[in-house]
Amino acid sequence: MTSPATGHSPRVTGPLPPALVYVLDDEPEIVKALTRLLRAKRFEVRGFTSVRAFLEACRPDDIACLLLDVGMPELDGLELQRRLTHQGILIPIIFLTGRGDIPMSVRAIKAGATDFLTKPVDAAALVQAVRNALEISEARRSELAEKAALAARLATLTPREREVMEHVVAGQLNKQVAADLGTGEQNIKLHRAHIMKKMGVESLADLVRAAERLGMGKTVISKR
Repeated sequence: MTSPATGHSPRVTGPLPPALVYVLDDEPEIVKALTRLLRAKRFEVRGFTSVRAFLEACRPDDIACLLLDVGMPELDGLELQRRLTHQGILIPIIFLTGRGDIPMSVRAIKAGATDFLTKPVDAAALVQAVRNALEISEARRSELAEKAALAARLATLTPREREVMEHVVAGQLNKQVAADLGTGEQNIKLHRAHIMKKMGVESLADLVRAAERLGMGKTVISKR
């Protein structure tokens, strides 16, 4: 995955965890069948028949996806999806249902589900859905890792460098930043050079993209 902020591939710290497929269905035979099918395709699978057991085992940092039965007796699948989202667990979900319910599938997809399949599920369609969901999960993890790396670089800036960066990414020229901050233009040039080096970027466009990724404001009120 290429970094939109720097143009380089993000560096993910620590070993990459294995991709997991969580299967959650209240019918043990379905869990067993899906697990057997996916393991035959060389996926690492963990099956559960209760929401509580899944929640206890789920690790938010995993590259993973969830095959989720809509009609779980403990907690409706759509409600579990809402709870996971509320808790910041953005695991891609593939819903499984015993009946074709178009309004339900629309709600699930709008809420972030990656797919909605009807039982008995087609093996080829399921495998492709799982592959797509795991690709989404990996992309999200890379995105989070890259954002964390940018935040760590931002933390190395001095308060003055951070102030200069805010003005620069708002679109101000060096002389405008110097006037607003009551210093010389040459000092601003030096600060900009230090900022670019510390943030690991090579152009103003890269710096602006990094700032946007970090949620920094795009406007600065001039003091003049």
